[in-house]
This record gives sequence, C-alpha cells and structure tokens, in this order.
Amino acid sequence: MKIGLIGVGNIGFHFANRLIAAGYELYIYDKSQKALERLSQSGAKICASAKDLASKVETVLLCLPMPQIVADVAADVAQGSQVKIVVDLSTTGPSVTKQVAAMLEQKNIPMIGSPVSGGIVAAEKGTLAVMASGPKDIFEKIKPILLALGKNIFYLGADPTLGQTVKIINNTLYATSMIASCEALVYGVKAGLDAKTMLDVINVSSGRSFATLERIPQCVLDRSFPVRFTTELLHKDVKMCIDEAEKLGVPMQVNPAARQFLAFALSQGDGDKDNVFPIHHIEEWAGVQFGEKLI
Repeated sequence: MKIGLIGVGNIGFHFANRLIAAGYELYIYDKSQKALERLSQSGAKICASAKDLASKVETVLLCLPMPQIVADVAADVAQGSQVKIVVDLSTTGPSVTKQVAAMLEQKNIPMIGSPVSGGIVAAEKGTLAVMASGPKDIFEKIKPILLALGKNIFYLGADPTLGQTVKIINNTLYATSMIASCEALVYGVKAGLDAKTMLDVINVSSGRSFATLERIPQCVLDRSFPVRFTTELLHKDVKMCIDEAEKLGVPMQVNPAARQFLAFALSQGDGDKDNVFPIHHIEEWAGVQFGEKLI
C-alpha cells in the first residue's frame, strides 16, 4: 500500500522508518532536504511538494510543528489529484483542526485528527498513545497505519477536533506538573537532599508524574538535556489549551502559571532547547543545581 508522509523531522523521521518497516511504500515531503535524504536511503520516495505527494498517494499523513503550517500544507494537499484521506498527527489544536477539516470536506476529503503522545523515544519504539477522531469508517480504514506508529490507539468520536482537545489537555498537565516538579526538586536539593534519592522516593509515592518518572531522570539528573520536545512547542500547546478553555467559558487558575514560566523561558532564548532545560532559571534563582555536574 502506498502512503504519504509530510514532515519527517524529529518524530516524523521515526514515523517514516516504522511505516517502511511495516511494508508501506512511503512517499515523503519536507522543506528540509537533509531530512529527506536520510530517509531516501531507507527506501522512501521523495516528492517535490505537498501537492506532488498528494497526487501520488490516496492517504496523506501530516506531522508538522505549528497549526498554521498544518493549515497551509493541508491546503496544498487538497490540490492533489489522488488524495482521498488526510490524517493529521500534529498537535494542531481544535480550532485550526475544525477549519482544516471543513476545507478538506469541500473537496470530499475526510480528515482524521490523530495527535500522538509519548515523545521521540516512544515514536522510535512504536509505543505512542494515539488520539484519533473523525468519521468512524475512515478511522477503521487507517487504523492499521496508526498501529504501526503507536501502541495505545484511542478513538474519541466523529468530531475531528476531539483528539486535538485531549492532546492539548495532556500536554498542559505535563507542563504544569513538570514545572512544579522542577521547583520542588530544586528546593529539596537546597534543603540538603540527594537529587537521585529524592526522585526515588517521589517515584514510589503520590507526587510522581511523567516528569519525575522519565523526563527529569533521563534529561536533568545527568545534565544532558537532549532535545526531545522543545520549550517553544510546549508553550504553544499550553497557550492553545488555555485559549480553547476560555472560548468554552472554563476557568483555569493554575495552568496559566506554567504558560507564564514557559513564556519567560522563551524570552531567555530557550525556545529551541528541550522543555526541561528551563530548570536552569529556577536553579539560578535558588543558587543550587539539581543533578551531577556543577553549573
């Protein structure tokens, strides 16, 4: 089966490899020639544009960083001569997803909004959570594709925005718990606790979270800070969640503090760094460091 993937960056690269390994004839497009070339060696076929790709395959997957980019690329895809289904794996948000789905519907192209969660490591292993919504018959048709990418596949309903809603809720919960964890852990170090021992205690106690179980042990404890999901993208998701909640009249009092801290981190040049890197600011204010090496 032929399939197209637009966006083969950090996560899209792993999506491409998994789809090829699953036996799909993969067509790819990305603005980065370097990203395309590293996959062409694995057998992926490079296309000249989004429209060109959508003129060669019936099912097009999108894996793109920003909502406006998704909207722009989807408009190009809609001009393709072969495309029949669009699956958006990006974190696009409900409002833009609604607009894109309506635009594609005018071309008789159904859309599945299907953001994913779990990060680059899970993308490589194929253990992502996949949050799909859209026409049920189309979901069933593309479900084998999703199973090549993730382990936990959820169908959330016929409205293509529902997957996007739960995704930005998830990322906002992560951001708020991650920042709160960083503050608390830095306090613990200054009070005299060993960083690793403190994590060990928390991770078998009620304060544990994805941040304390995985992100902070893997990225902060050894001071490596590998870029798995940037500060800029996390800020985008939190802002989107708060904005969408406000549209529905749902008050948020705590999560805006996470958005504010991430906005500060962006102002300090942390946008392209991993989202746990801003712990540096908390450490600087406290005069201590969480982890192995000296600042």
